[in-house]
Amino acid sequence: DVLSELPEKLERRMLNEMTEHQSKVYDAYFIQAQKELAAELKKNGFEKSRIKILAMLTRLRQIACDPAIFLEDYTGGSGKLDMLEEIVAEAISGGHRILIFSQFTQMLQRIGQRLSQMEVKYYYLDGSTKAQERISLVKNFNENRENTSVFLLSLKAGGTGLNLTGADMVINYDPWWNPAVEDQAADRAYRIGQEKNVQVIKL
Repeated sequence: DVLSELPEKLERRMLNEMTEHQSKVYDAYFIQAQKELAAELKKNGFEKSRIKILAMLTRLRQIACDPAIFLEDYTGGSGKLDMLEEIVAEAISGGHRILIFSQFTQMLQRIGQRLSQMEVKYYYLDGSTKAQERISLVKNFNENRENTSVFLLSLKAGGTGLNLTGADMVINYDPWWNPAVEDQAADRAYRIGQEKNVQVIKL
């Protein structure tokens, strides 16, 4: 009954290549992680190594997002961030309003820096945002009070409980372990009250 009242939702995945420097960082860390993992498994076995394995995989995911979120002097760029810039520029010129989700707050800050370079205004919400401020940000965005087309949200803090039907495009910058969490993020915009078709892009 609910779905019949909603407009269309279009989902697509977009793949990109890493920059040359980014790819070298990824390969180097991958080789190092393989060696560390072999030693870890030999010493402690799989069951006791789960946290270490998760940490290694998380680091590889961060490099795929943008090595600069943890490498202080890194200047080799990010293929994914470049792609996001193209998508956002095209979407804004087409009159779209966008939610961008990432699980990494450092990545959201990097995206914010790139948006500032593009002279694109944005709102920002993560786990440290106070409850009253969240309400104000959501209201301002939905009512388009300050002509702000982009809302950056951490997946954990913004994935549930927020009504953001002022957006008609949702971008998941990095995939989450549990796809249902990504669906919850998309449902911030694709819910009762939404009058436009919604695009969901997974990078």
